[in-house]
Amino acid sequence: MSEPRTTAAGLKTAHQDLHSEQGALRGEHPGRSRNPVIKAADLAWLEFEKPDLDRAEVFARDFGFSVAARTPDSLWLRGTYPGTACVVIRRGHTSRFIGPAFRAADDADLDRLSRATGAPARERTEFGGGRVVDLLDPSGFPVRVVHGTEQLPALPDQQPLTLNFGAHRTRTNAAQRPPREPARIRRLGHVVLETRVFGRALDWYLDTLGLIVSDFLFLDGRRDQGPTMAFIRCDQGSVPVDHHTLAMHLGPGTGYVHSAYQVTDLDALAAGGDYLAERGYRRSWGIGRHIQGSQLFDYWRDPDRLMLEHFADGDLFSCDLEPGWAPMSASGLAQWGPPVTRDFLGLNPSPAKVREVVRALRADNELDPARLLGLMKAMNA
Repeated sequence: MSEPRTTAAGLKTAHQDLHSEQGALRGEHPGRSRNPVIKAADLAWLEFEKPDLDRAEVFARDFGFSVAARTPDSLWLRGTYPGTACVVIRRGHTSRFIGPAFRAADDADLDRLSRATGAPARERTEFGGGRVVDLLDPSGFPVRVVHGTEQLPALPDQQPLTLNFGAHRTRTNAAQRPPREPARIRRLGHVVLETRVFGRALDWYLDTLGLIVSDFLFLDGRRDQGPTMAFIRCDQGSVPVDHHTLAMHLGPGTGYVHSAYQVTDLDALAAGGDYLAERGYRRSWGIGRHIQGSQLFDYWRDPDRLMLEHFADGDLFSCDLEPGWAPMSASGLAQWGPPVTRDFLGLNPSPAKVREVVRALRADNELDPARLLGLMKAMNA
């Protein structure tokens, strides 16, 4: 395996079997902002609305969350790692994603963000407290940036199994019996969003929150038109972080695609999947291993058809790795696993999807008929 090459800017290209087969060409998007307003430290939580909080709590516990707090109109879910709750579900008329909340590195970042955007920094009065700046991204998603929220203590975790590898044998006179139980969630990993204004939204997250791109995907034969998907991570300098905290792709819709939550290992992921299947929940796609991010994955639908992912063993990148570039295709989503499903790709036809496409092609955005056909071809490749 070759050592990664270093560019004049000091970024490791790592396109020799380490990360991606291709790097950027001259003049392509650099994947980071020269002077971002702040550098968000992490994804804090995701906010949803659902009409039935009791049903939402049953699924949450089956999926592996613990309940951090419950009121008549809100449900706060957490993982085993110390920190904030990672999901908040508010009572609403329909089941929908509201938006993400990012954690600022320090309190001064909130003031800096407030001055740059004109959005006030205010005290939070609900569970967890702290301060918050409420923003709106170019796609229309409310984005919260928080600091000083209550840090919850760690909970008991599922322990990884002791494994024998060939001549390296550490487990003797002991059988392997992973329990059939929920795959206990450790933490929130990432959220994936669809947008009609991909380029504007990408630059907003890079310029405003200091996120940086790990991998770009482009339409095969249309690379000169720029990327149509980005896997984006937080910038914590030399501290390695998840390959992506946020992923976005161009499409006819504007909305939530899925969110991902880390579990202990493959056995926890698989046994937790069997547990969900026994209780009548529907797998969308899995089990497999991704290419971008490398994580083991298993995708499920909740009772309201929102998609959630169990993942384990994902890539960790520091700030000095430059973006990879690869063509977008359905076959390029996994190294191994079952064929990607139409449900996961969102290809099941419906009158609502047809209306969505028509509205997108009539509106002022980055989607045109040629790009739409290119996306359809990629998702069937």
